[in-house]
Order: sequence, then C-alpha cells, then structure tokens
Amino acid sequence: MRDVMVELEHTFCWVPDWVFGLVLITAAIAAALVVHAIAQRLVHRMVGSKNAVAPQLLDRTSGPSRLALCLAAVALVLPLAPLDDLLRQTLSHFFGVAVIALVGWISIRAVDMASGRYLDRFRLDVAENFLARKHVTQVRVFKRVTDTLIVIIAVSTALMTFDSVRQYGVSLFASAGAAGLIVGLAARPLLSNLIAGVQIAVTQPIRIEDAVIIENEWGWVEDIASTYVVIRLWDWRRMVVPLSYFIERPFQNWTRDAQSLIGAIALHVDYSADVPAIRNRLEQVAKESRLWDGAVVNLQVIDTHPRTIELRALVSARNAPQSWDLRCEIREKLLAFIRDEMPQALPRDRAILAPAVDDFGRAFLRGAPHHERAAASSRNQ
Repeated sequence: MRDVMVELEHTFCWVPDWVFGLVLITAAIAAALVVHAIAQRLVHRMVGSKNAVAPQLLDRTSGPSRLALCLAAVALVLPLAPLDDLLRQTLSHFFGVAVIALVGWISIRAVDMASGRYLDRFRLDVAENFLARKHVTQVRVFKRVTDTLIVIIAVSTALMTFDSVRQYGVSLFASAGAAGLIVGLAARPLLSNLIAGVQIAVTQPIRIEDAVIIENEWGWVEDIASTYVVIRLWDWRRMVVPLSYFIERPFQNWTRDAQSLIGAIALHVDYSADVPAIRNRLEQVAKESRLWDGAVVNLQVIDTHPRTIELRALVSARNAPQSWDLRCEIREKLLAFIRDEMPQALPRDRAILAPAVDDFGRAFLRGAPHHERAAASSRNQ
C-alpha cells in the first residue's frame, strides 16, 4: 500500500501535501461509509429473515459501528498521509477524542440494549402490572443515571486530553478556592436530582403509570428522567416536576401498593329521605355497573346539617380512572332515583307561619294591666 501511495504522490505532485493528505483521509472515510452500508444491508438480508431481534440490534448499533469503521480507516491511512508534524499531531489528537466518544457511545448503547432486553419480559398494558411498573421504574431511572455518568466521564476524559484544560482543572482542584465553591454550588441542583433519582429507584415512592395528586393536580407518572418527572394530567397537560420534589415534599400516590381504589360519593337529602331505599338502589346500581370490582359498596349517614342530612356512598373500582367514572355514574343514577321515586327527599327549606296577633294579644303577652287590655280589646272591635 505504501508503493501505491508513492505512485499517487508522484502523479499528483502539483497538489500540496496537506491537501493531498486531507483528500486521502476523506476518501478513506467515504470508503468506510460505503463498506458499512453494504455490509449492513447484506447482514439484514442474511439474518433478518431468521431472527427478528437481529435487525433491531443492527439498527441500534449502526451508529457506533459506522464511527468505528471510519476511525479504523483513518487509523490505517493517517500514517501514510504526507502531512507535516503539526497537522498530523492535530489529526491524531482529534482521532483520540473520537475514540473516547466512540467508547462512550458504545457504553450508552450497551446499557440501552441491556435495559431494553430486560424490560421485554414485563408488560404495562395489563390490569395487574404492579411488578412490571416496579421494574420499569428502577431500570429507567438507573439507565438515565448511568447514561449521565457515562457522558460526564467521556466529556471529562476528552477535555483532559487538552493540555490547557488539564492544567486548569488541576489548578482548580488544587486551589480549592472560591471558583471551586461556585462550581459546586452551581452543580448542586443537578447532583441533588441525580441522587434523588437513585433514591426513587431504590425506595420507589413513585413508579411509571402511578396515579398521583401533586400541587392539587391529578394525573399519572408518564416518565422519570434523570433530573425530572413528567406527570400526564387528566386533561392531557404535562407537569414537569424535579426529582427532588418527591423526596422533600409530600404528595398523594393512589396506586402505591395496588391499583384498586375506594371512591366516595356525597349526597345531601332531606330529613324525610328513605335511607334504606337509597342504600338498596346503590347496591343495585353497583352490581349493574361493569366498573365495580365487587369488593366494597356501602351507604352511611355521616353528618347532619340544619336543612339536610349528608349521605356518603363508598364503592370500589380496579383503578383510578374506573373509580372516577364509577363515582360519576352512581352519583347520576342516585340523583335520578331520588328525583323520580322520592321527590320529598330533595333538600327543602322549612318555615313556621304563626297566626296574626292583635293589640289585645300583644298587650296580654307583655303583661299589661287589666284596664289597658280592655282598652285594646275595644279598639280591635
């Protein structure tokens, strides 16, 4: 190959050496890309029909493998390129940084494929998905934290290859002065959220698809990233909350241990309401509903007010959305039952109408003497 290079140099002797070297490196990279594309297509045809996992594996590793092939081509051609020492040193340094980036990229893809392979055995689209949500939450959080650490290590290693940056970093850590304190304070939110992510993955106060109430908003945990959590609210909005929030502040988790929930329906009725009849109607409506899980149905008088009594109906459902729909359905049917079957049970105002009192009655009530009551009686006549 060296003889071929010498022949090319003699043929294109009028071209500057640095231009010829860069063109040679560019041609090597282009040839590597062509070879990669052809090889990937051939492997797809050979293995894709026999194994369904192989095409996905090839697609996920196409980027790192393409970069690795290009770096191999550059490593093969760079020693033969007619370059001066400064340009050769610059390209060699760039090659070293690219190798560090390639190692980080391969590490991230390896973590991604391993986590995806592990999570393939769990399904979130089934009713009893408690175990699946537990493992999905742990793997996703650990994957994001690991990816962040890989990127930090790769970037730090690449920067340390530059003499000026390495000397600045050594002097910065050696001095441990105000600059180091400022950097530490600036990185505190990132570090606290990363640590909170590890705590959430281990202790699991929340999981993927948990129903939560946070900041007086109700929704589901849609995604747990490395520094924040995305809450899918009931009206399709998205609330983004820092990970540290779930460690430092209280919130409600409706599906912490199980998805089944008990919903409450409050009704205000008149004192003359037939409570046993309303209770029987509640049980009938719950049994007819496809949303009731058959566990809990109850009706009790929980409070009294000057005008009404307060009834509380309890019904259970398999999950939070079904609990909400079941409560709305039962509330609607109980109100229709009270309106149609016992309208006297609807809330009403009561008043006592006293008979009119004449002058004699008022004088009698206030204890007036006999002659004053006689005078008042004569006036009324």
